[in-house]
Amino acid sequence: MSKIAIIYGSSTGATEAVAEKIQALFDDAALFNAESVSIDDLAPFDFLILGASTTGVGDLQDDWESFLPKFEKMNFTGKKVAIFGLGDSASFSTSFAGGMYILYKALKGKVEIVGSVSTDGYTFDDSEAIVDGKFVGLALDEDNEYNETESRINNWAKDLKKYLN
Repeated sequence: MSKIAIIYGSSTGATEAVAEKIQALFDDAALFNAESVSIDDLAPFDFLILGASTTGVGDLQDDWESFLPKFEKMNFTGKKVAIFGLGDSASFSTSFAGGMYILYKALKGKVEIVGSVSTDGYTFDDSEAIVDGKFVGLALDEDNEYNETESRINNWAKDLKKYLN
């Protein structure tokens, strides 16, 4: 199985908690905070799982702000990336999980991005994180749909495992 790195940015701890839940589903996953990780730390990993909360109206979480410009210049040869994002589907119903799209947009065309998720079962009005009718990764709402989190994570992890060598 591939070596997996989970990189997250978390302001309130919710994204970190989700990252830890995802880590528990993979035997060989290492956990890194986007605020303190380096490109050299990530070089040995074949599979990268990126997590970010959405702040404001579709903005990327702060820990990613300084790391993303360096990260998007990384050599992604032989790597795959999956993305998960947290958002508030009620208070920010028109920009739900928009931070996930910012990560997707920065990496599109540079690396194989896997793990898109159907929008079925979600309650929101709009999201930039929808490409070709699916979320670009796993969208979670720990404020309003927390009762769905565990099953959504488990189903997504099961789907991701088919991309591992």
